[in-house]
Amino acid sequence: MTQPFRNCLLRALPPADLALLTPHLEPVPLAKGDVVVRSDEPFTYAWFPESGLASIISNTSEPRRLEVGLFGWEGMVSTALVLGADRTPHETTVQIEGTWLRIEAERLRAAMGQSPALTGVLMRYVQTFLLVLSQTALSNGAYKIEERLARWLLLAHDRVDGDELPLTHEFLSLMLAVRRSSLTIATHMLEGAGMIRAKRGLIIVLDRAKLEAAAGETYGKAEAEYERLIGPYRSVAPA
Repeated sequence: MTQPFRNCLLRALPPADLALLTPHLEPVPLAKGDVVVRSDEPFTYAWFPESGLASIISNTSEPRRLEVGLFGWEGMVSTALVLGADRTPHETTVQIEGTWLRIEAERLRAAMGQSPALTGVLMRYVQTFLLVLSQTALSNGAYKIEERLARWLLLAHDRVDGDELPLTHEFLSLMLAVRRSSLTIATHMLEGAGMIRAKRGLIIVLDRAKLEAAAGETYGKAEAEYERLIGPYRSVAPA
């Protein structure tokens, strides 16, 4: 039987448990900049990306925006909903356009009440997402900008088709919480080492192995845990 979905969490469900969700999943095309979860607003929907990339953003009163996490077809939003909360202080914004599946928050809660398998998959995802957050903290606190950039590009590369990442320097400087000039220098360093090629609004991954070496210990542990607990998510075959 052909798997009807690309989202890895949905693909991990047994057919009977997936059937609890399928009639209620609505495909929605999302553009860059769309906000699917607003900070401190009650959840209306849960979302399962089929393609594209999103950032979870922490907003401060200054104001200042800082990415604290990202996800694509391997994940869902919001993990706070899975844990029983009705809202989150963070915002979820689409960074690379794609199609997502949405389901009413109450329907997902009801399905979790009926399905231990669904609850188990989603809780294991929460565990892996917490590891991504811890690796982000390690990266931001202990590594140089070029190593942090290498990690972020790997995270994006894991979640898109092909080697082209439609990302601007302005966006990357926001996501890494660095000045644009510092981001430009780091990009030139990775480009000079043959890891990437940077164009206006586009970064092309040329040598993934070198990027992984540059990222060091900031990349790999959370990804290995995801594959152990849930399954593979890189280069997921289209539905």
